[in-house]
Amino acid sequence: MALYEHVFLARQDLSPQQVEALVEQYRGVIEEAGGKIGRVENWGIKSLAYRINKNRKAHYTLMNIDAPAAAVKEVERQMGLSEDVLRFMTIRVEEHEEGPSAMMQRRDDRGPRRDDRGPRRDDRGPRRDDDRGPRRERNNDEGAA
Repeated sequence: MALYEHVFLARQDLSPQQVEALVEQYRGVIEEAGGKIGRVENWGIKSLAYRINKNRKAHYTLMNIDAPAAAVKEVERQMGLSEDVLRFMTIRVEEHEEGPSAMMQRRDDRGPRRDDRGPRRDDRGPRRDDDRGPRRERNNDEGAA
């Protein structure tokens, strides 16, 4: 069986219990087809980059799935029909990551931020006139053309 990471976005007006019921519904579909769901992470309500079906926010949920492709295809078909699911994405992976996902880690643990990488190009200060080298003299004939 193949390993998948599956993320879906549910409408913001659903309660956390209703989102959990969706997860259990899809878990039943996966297990009926001979697969299993490992870790399930509820990332909570997050803002969307753009509106989807008049929703500005959504419940994000990650599921690690170990199942045949037919089971994943059936879950995707059912999610496409559901009005509660706004978007979903399934990615096949070589192995599931251990520990919390990047979304569940604290900001301090994620890695360097922009200000930790050093100064930006425009943070070097004002330019001095002598940085460009000697100035070329202009003849009156050049500007008259």
